[in-house]
Amino acid sequence: MTASDADPYDLPPRVLAEVYDHARAEYPNECCGYLIGDGDDVEVVRCTNRQDELHATDPETFPRTARTAYQIAGRELLALVRSFDSDRPATIIYHSHPDVGAYFSEEDTRAALAAGYPVAYLVVDVRADRVAGAVLFVREGNRYVERRRFGPPPSA
Repeated sequence: MTASDADPYDLPPRVLAEVYDHARAEYPNECCGYLIGDGDDVEVVRCTNRQDELHATDPETFPRTARTAYQIAGRELLALVRSFDSDRPATIIYHSHPDVGAYFSEEDTRAALAAGYPVAYLVVDVRADRVAGAVLFVREGNRYVERRRFGPPPSA
């Protein structure tokens, strides 16, 4: 199987491990980032969650903090958008849900539909003491449906 034939949702263990590490590092806040490339050439791009900054500046417009929401920082968001015109476009945007499970929330759906990016979304279930796994969601019409589940990282 060539890289172009690879299932973009078949994430190599090293990629999942890096995403899980990012979720643990940002806990109790949501982490965010994206994946570029495909097959064995997938790269994790960690992004800054600027939700707390937005909330502090304008809590009426941005009532949620980084504990329950994410916004990819400006230059990082620009790089994400520019990737769609490159030979290595983003294929998956990821974020974590601290202490509430890996589901695609109404807010996640609203934001994803508004952005309209041609990507799947990976939501990581992170807890104080562990990562419980992740779920990948893909767009079907005006909703996102579960495509694949990933288990927790192997025990250390």
